[in-house]
Amino acid sequence: MQTFFTKWMAINKPDDSEAYELKITSGNAIRFDAVKPHQIENLLKAEEGSFFHRIIDQPVFYGSGTRFTIQKPFDCLLMSKAKSFVVVWFYVPRTRKVFYKIPVKKFLQMEKEAERKSFTEEMVKNYSEPIYIT
Repeated sequence: MQTFFTKWMAINKPDDSEAYELKITSGNAIRFDAVKPHQIENLLKAEEGSFFHRIIDQPVFYGSGTRFTIQKPFDCLLMSKAKSFVVVWFYVPRTRKVFYKIPVKKFLQMEKEAERKSFTEEMVKNYSEPIYIT
């Protein structure tokens, strides 16, 4: 999912900063608790206030075939008033890829209004905008 979303983002860059939590399932539903409390908390921080994150250095392991760490873009970032989303993909082999970009507050609303512990693709359509991946 990360690869497809990254390629789509390279072509469809938003005008402002955005934060994303990506989820995929090959089933008919995803449990709400698949999006962990700390992920929701940080998406809300990025959207409502500010979120600071230090990008950790990747260690080099013996036998990894490299002598240097993977280059990172920079050391840290601060996101303020960034739109935040849970992006989900209900994977079905050999069909068009459709990701659903759910604003984090709508995700929380969907969870509150749901009469179950998981959400389906049909439920998501009422709270999100589809992203068609080619």
